[in-house]
Amino acid sequence: MPERLGWVALLQERLKRERPDYSVVNASISGETTAGGLSRIGQVLERHRPAVVILELGANDGLRGLPVGAMKKNLATIIEQAQKAGARVLLVGMRLPPNYGEDYSKAFENAFAELAKSRRTALLPFLLEGVAENTALFQPDRIHPTEAAQPQVLKNVWTALRPLLK
Repeated sequence: MPERLGWVALLQERLKRERPDYSVVNASISGETTAGGLSRIGQVLERHRPAVVILELGANDGLRGLPVGAMKKNLATIIEQAQKAGARVLLVGMRLPPNYGEDYSKAFENAFAELAKSRRTALLPFLLEGVAENTALFQPDRIHPTEAAQPQVLKNVWTALRPLLK
């Protein structure tokens, strides 16, 4: 799916209409883990000096079966750096498919709420709420949402983001 059709581009359009004092810098890299995000966050914060950081990382850690503790530590450090730079943080949670086992999947899902509480950040518990249960809204890989899903994903993000826009 072209980047211009994704929820991040839709967010930029909505901000232009409703909050033109904000803009979007998409610093994401497809397929990145929290370790990759941690390695780059310092430069991103220094370069762009964001007022708000939407932290949507961890899904690739989970899909690769990486240790939840390491993911939490990486996300916590990213949150700390963003807050230290003066940014408000929206942590975006994710869930895993059931084939990862109940223990791992529950620990993974709970990590986001635990981090949001301990680091006092805003939380979107599940990015794909209203999307995940509809297989027609996924590309053939059954992991990535289609263009048709993007407005719902944006709605989810916007609901959690709006209170952070001052």
